Amino acid sequence: MSELSVNHLLGIKYLKKTDIELIFNTADHFKEVINRPIKKVPSLRDITIANLFFENSTRTRLSFELAEKRLSADVVNFSAASSSVKKGETLVDTVNNILSMKVDMVVMRHPNPGAGIFLSKNVNASIVNAGDGAHEHPTQALLDAYSIRERFGEVAGKNVVIVGDILHSRVALSNIFALKLLGANVKVCGPKTLLPKYIESLGVQVETNLVEALKWCDVANMLRIQNERLDISYFPTTREYTQQFGVTNKILDQLNKEIVIMHPGPINRGVEITSDVADSDQAIILDQVQNGVAVRMAVIYLLAAKIKQ
Repeated sequence: MSELSVNHLLGIKYLKKTDIELIFNTADHFKEVINRPIKKVPSLRDITIANLFFENSTRTRLSFELAEKRLSADVVNFSAASSSVKKGETLVDTVNNILSMKVDMVVMRHPNPGAGIFLSKNVNASIVNAGDGAHEHPTQALLDAYSIRERFGEVAGKNVVIVGDILHSRVALSNIFALKLLGANVKVCGPKTLLPKYIESLGVQVETNLVEALKWCDVANMLRIQNERLDISYFPTTREYTQQFGVTNKILDQLNKEIVIMHPGPINRGVEITSDVADSDQAIILDQVQNGVAVRMAVIYLLAAKIKQ
């Protein structure tokens, strides 16, 4: 398969396994490119991409912008905080105004679940979901799975535990879809109040004991507590959460095996993970960041190929 089966990247649940394999194989090529002295390729000199971020973001926005510029695309950055959205303009009107300036692709982060899907049905451009509420964050899941593949050679058969705030995490949901599609075994671990009631219907197991989860896994993906989404208190104190679900070197030393530690960022050091763990050789957090640029280059390149047809 040499092209994606979709015209947009709205969520992992819309992709086939062959789509992910194509993205990974393309990312392998771009990983080589970004490690050269000259890190740019002229692949998308005729493509204009608008980055629309209606939520604050640092890593994802920078990663997308860098990926676009590495491909030689023209890039327009849009921040909702300083836009006409504040004056009451609708999402469709905002995007159509931008598209009238001959923009080919829109990368959008939005606080409302399904915003990208809605947009894809109402505007004439390729849409990349850079995170929509607590729904999905497909490129994060792709770069996470790609990083596991890079470390182990394959994702199939690996035991992966996702630890933390599963209830509010778009990263968790997209990771579950991607890992299951690629043949990994997935568990989730966290306080019962932060585990969705439907979670086992997604084909994952639930473990509320962190040490037992770490004994089982090859990879632990640590999620932060999303304080900006917590409308009520889901656990007594941050200190108590850390005591039960925070990963420390002391815990890792008890396992009698080495596991890989991942984190989508930003890290709350001393809460879900201690600094010595985050900075250890077992952690591949900075590898995830580097792989994010290559994976996003692959996604943009493959979607642009569909635009050009």
